[in-house]
Amino acid sequence: MELNFCSLSSGSSGNCYYLGNGLHGILIDVGISATSIRKFLKEMDIPINSIEGILVTHNHIDHIRGLEVLSRKYNLPIFTTNKIWESILTPKNKISPDYIRKIHLKQEFHLAGFDIEAFPVCHDAPETIGFHFCGGEKKITITTDLGHICKTSAHYIKAANLLVIESNYDEQMLIKGKYPEFLKARINSDYGHLGNHQTSSFLADIISENLINICLAHLSQNNNTPELALNTLYNTFLDRGIILNGHQRIFVLNRNVPTEMIRF
Repeated sequence: MELNFCSLSSGSSGNCYYLGNGLHGILIDVGISATSIRKFLKEMDIPINSIEGILVTHNHIDHIRGLEVLSRKYNLPIFTTNKIWESILTPKNKISPDYIRKIHLKQEFHLAGFDIEAFPVCHDAPETIGFHFCGGEKKITITTDLGHICKTSAHYIKAANLLVIESNYDEQMLIKGKYPEFLKARINSDYGHLGNHQTSSFLADIISENLINICLAHLSQNNNTPELALNTLYNTFLDRGIILNGHQRIFVLNRNVPTEMIRF
């Protein structure tokens, strides 16, 4: 099975990811406008009518901004847990019951040719989940917005051939930055976000030949840069004596524009 992945947007201003198999596809989070999503898909030569559903990780606006319009305009079902649905369905988010699909944690479901499991992660929303996909023998894990990597999320991360993982902030930029102290504490907490060194240290612990593509996601606009995130990872690998095998690739996902399509 051919698998294609790209990020349409990744960061605190909006998150949206595409995963497809050459015929059908899925959107994971739609935190930018429906107009932007359609525009970006067109630029990537992805027909909007090939999208079979939307998966939602949690209720923060940078993950659901385009949800109501996109589902209504293109008749797209939306998959997330009951607890997340309860936090999304407010008077401002008038999503038709026709599009609501409730899923259960760690229970496999099927969409667009993929076997999919949702798993819990630690973040300060009513509930936050990551997604693990199996397409033939290929495995993809997408997990952003987590303050630390618990035993459950680690299991799904370690299984991935393609991994999308948060590397939100540089620790020194956060400490020295202009954010108020309560916000710094929230970001740096076990239910906030992963810093560059946390992500890099974990990746150094689990790196193997099976992990072919690493995508660093959800970088902070104010407390990180792509160069810092990459350099932290490469320096951590260097300090641990880790040498990539030549087939492994590392990407930093762009904030406002689509990344290149990863095909594998």
